[in-house]
Amino acid sequence: MEITLHIIGGKWKPLILYFLSENGTKRFGEIKAFIKKISHKTLINQLKELEENGLVKRVVYADVPPKVEYSLTEKGRSVMPVLHAMCEWGANNVDERYELLNPLCD
Repeated sequence: MEITLHIIGGKWKPLILYFLSENGTKRFGEIKAFIKKISHKTLINQLKELEENGLVKRVVYADVPPKVEYSLTEKGRSVMPVLHAMCEWGANNVDERYELLNPLCD
């Protein structure tokens, strides 16, 4: 559990992973537009950590301006059952004390 929380824990990583899982390869701006309350710097750091841990693949194209795309790796896709279980647990335990920033669960 400790390793899992270290790799996918935090406020934004699960949302980034879930978004990429549901929507496929996306550019930085598309991820930023989805997670409106995340700062530019925080998103950069979260994506970098996810890439370093092998969950997200970053591809840079030599276009002008540079084009960068993010997608889930096989390892990233393997964590999705955990995130789906978290969604289900949260949906079953939500109450008026919580404000959903990005409701994702089906």
